[in-house]
Amino acid sequence: MLFSESIGRKVVSTTTADTVGTIAGFFIDPHNRTVAGVHLKKAKSGNALAWSGISAFGIDAVTVGSSDSIIDADDEASLSALEGKTHNVVGKRVLSTGGVELGKVDDVDFDPETGAITSLIVGAEQIEGRALIGVGSYAVIVDHQQQ
Repeated sequence: MLFSESIGRKVVSTTTADTVGTIAGFFIDPHNRTVAGVHLKKAKSGNALAWSGISAFGIDAVTVGSSDSIIDADDEASLSALEGKTHNVVGKRVLSTGGVELGKVDDVDFDPETGAITSLIVGAEQIEGRALIGVGSYAVIVDHQQQ
């Protein structure tokens, strides 16, 4: 599933069937190459949802057990460390470990069941998620040999 397809998706509580927020972005953990959580907008309490709080990430909606799963990113150490423009991936330049600029990240593909990043989409190329090494203020670093 692509980040671009997921932005704006409703987050629904399975307990109340109410919409408790809308996905606005993603927290990326480059060390584990996973989605650590999602940024939320239009949530009554909090602005984030840790991946562990997601019951299912479906085509039409993301479900959570209850609105209690929604937290403030600043209150969760694992998410607050990954918050901010420095950790945004989409639109950021991609550099190989050899210092070669490969382009910019157009989108990210992830597994909706596990949160694993499966690939970074850079122009017409897909760079495997396992190549992701780091995300910084200047660039995304990947272990990648250009063919």
